[in-house]
Amino acid sequence: MATEVFAPAKVNLTLHVTGRRADGYHLLDSLVVFADIGDTVSVEASDRLSLAVDGPMAVGVPVDDSNLVLRAARFLNPERGAAILLTKHLPAASGIGGGSSDAAATLRALSELWGVPVPRDVLALGADLPVCMAPGPQRLAGVGDVLTPVPGLPDCDILLVNPGVSVATPQVFRALQDPCNPPMPPEFPDWPTTEALTTWLSGQRNDLQAAAMSLQPRIAEVLRALSQTGALHHAMSGSGATCFALFAPDTGAAAAAAKVQSQYPGWWVRSGRLLGQLSRPAQ
Repeated sequence: MATEVFAPAKVNLTLHVTGRRADGYHLLDSLVVFADIGDTVSVEASDRLSLAVDGPMAVGVPVDDSNLVLRAARFLNPERGAAILLTKHLPAASGIGGGSSDAAATLRALSELWGVPVPRDVLALGADLPVCMAPGPQRLAGVGDVLTPVPGLPDCDILLVNPGVSVATPQVFRALQDPCNPPMPPEFPDWPTTEALTTWLSGQRNDLQAAAMSLQPRIAEVLRALSQTGALHHAMSGSGATCFALFAPDTGAAAAAAKVQSQYPGWWVRSGRLLGQLSRPAQ
């Protein structure tokens, strides 16, 4: 019997780059959320470890050790076997944590299958792994290792759009002109409504957005399209190229998705809702 775990898209509502350590790692301050849009990881008992990939975004996804899913499995237990099926709905290298979320879901699924504890320290697998282990609103600081739950986030609908291009995160950081920028305020305000949250977000930043746009100008085209959807707020997520727009619940995210998709049929466009806590969305 297969064990299936949802791997939701990770969205950086803010991304302040606040410094760079001597070892080259950048220091971040980010408000991270997750959406009910994502991949799934299914695992079954097997004598050997294997990975298969299907789904609408499966083309080009590796099934060898370059895939973080297999590295996560070996990180949990290098001696155990399992048949892993990754169903890809999220585009790769797109700034919404697809690979890291897949790896985190693999750790949760194999922990259940093998009857072993979910590991606590997963930073060795990548800076996005810790935040993806418990998908829900969190403040991410340090190099991704300092996490604080963010309670009281209002319900939001979200539109995710990727123009069919990828940008490499290391290149984006290299293109960043200034790695030392102010963090977010020490304390977050209350956000009783979606409008209150998005008003606050309009005063925050994604410090990688300009750098990513310099490498991939189509990001600016996506942001222009999102500015015409009636969204309360829009910006780029992570290091790009996926951008997001936020809406109050049931106020037009799905209609906006249909409009953007009709105007740009080659783009990846999905609408959904932010997750308040770790959960599996309705099918």
